[in-house]
Amino acid sequence: MRGQIFTFPGSQGHDLAGRLDLPDGPVRAWALFAHCFTCTKDVLAAGRIAQGLAEAGIATLRFDFTGLGHSEGDFANTDFSSNIEDLVAAADHLRRAHGAPKLLIGHSLGGAAVLAAAGRIPEAVGVVTIGAPADPAHLGLRFAAVRDEIEAKGEAEVTLAGQTFRIRRAFVQDIEGHRLEAAIAGLRKALIVFHAPRDEEVGIDNAGRIFAAAKHPKSFVSLDGADHLLRRKADALYVARVVAAWASRYLEPEETAAEAEPPEGAVQVENLETGNLAVRIQARRHVFRGDEPASVGGDDGGPTPYEFLSAALGACTAITLRLYARRKGWPLRAVGVSVRHDRIHAADCVDCEKKDAKIDRFRRELRFDGPLDEEQRGRLAEIADHCPVHRTLENEIRIETEVLPKTVAD
Repeated sequence: MRGQIFTFPGSQGHDLAGRLDLPDGPVRAWALFAHCFTCTKDVLAAGRIAQGLAEAGIATLRFDFTGLGHSEGDFANTDFSSNIEDLVAAADHLRRAHGAPKLLIGHSLGGAAVLAAAGRIPEAVGVVTIGAPADPAHLGLRFAAVRDEIEAKGEAEVTLAGQTFRIRRAFVQDIEGHRLEAAIAGLRKALIVFHAPRDEEVGIDNAGRIFAAAKHPKSFVSLDGADHLLRRKADALYVARVVAAWASRYLEPEETAAEAEPPEGAVQVENLETGNLAVRIQARRHVFRGDEPASVGGDDGGPTPYEFLSAALGACTAITLRLYARRKGWPLRAVGVSVRHDRIHAADCVDCEKKDAKIDRFRRELRFDGPLDEEQRGRLAEIADHCPVHRTLENEIRIETEVLPKTVAD
């Protein structure tokens, strides 16, 4: 997954801080994520869902509403209506910069906001709510203890999730003035509702009201065992996987981006914009991520170059042995190959001619599944040494390097 900073002016003219979570490969579709009340784009659930969607090829913009997180502005001057306007502004800028959002995803009050904003984002084909209230007025329960103070003084301080916020009378009046039934009934977009049966903040009855108000196509997914904020990583990633599978039914095949593949036989490697040492690797239409462990300055976001080299030897070995056994008609059901790489002093190798240097050593372990006799097992071990990658590693290797001329973009 790649990440990019995405800053844009919000509904009140302040710069809002966003993050684009991008797949390492082609972008199938763009999504817009609205976080929960007083949360930020960096809340665990938002980050994990965006990560899971990126792995499925869906790029997601998540941003801080006005006055929250890294966005400018005063939270006390915002309300539910301004959240809706911020969402529409985010969609407008995403449309101009990259592509219009096809999916709108909202968590908690963010779910209510995407339901309200969906009609103003015509390109969206699917709406996702996670633990959303059926009406913004449900949020008023959080202010019940200070409601009299808000009415008397015009505002009051409320502590939520360890942070203190100023809530003004206009905010309360705004959430109480919104009704979502008409917006939900008129969505004209596919809807999927996620809700935990034991949600401690927004009762499951809210999911029932949203689902009942919506017209088909609509779906409901129970997040059994999850809490309101999806604190467990497994719950957030489950949501992402289900959304990706569900959305594939509504995304047209031609919307899949066709990034240029490397030339035949070539592997393309580029540094990622995020991460210290991470690289994006593309072989034909297959995309991988490479990295280094944190101990050497990386983020451990993928295999190391030597692990890829070990994987190449292991994969080639397994494929070669399966092909050989198939040709012989032997009962080999599966091959397991474990490869470890290290460097040893040449003096430690009885077969080495040079004794004053180090050599690279690959230690390979083979596991055979199937009723093979000892002669067959021994022959397969011999054939392992004939796999093409094995022979390449033992041959004399020549590496030729060419520096390409500058382009206009450089």
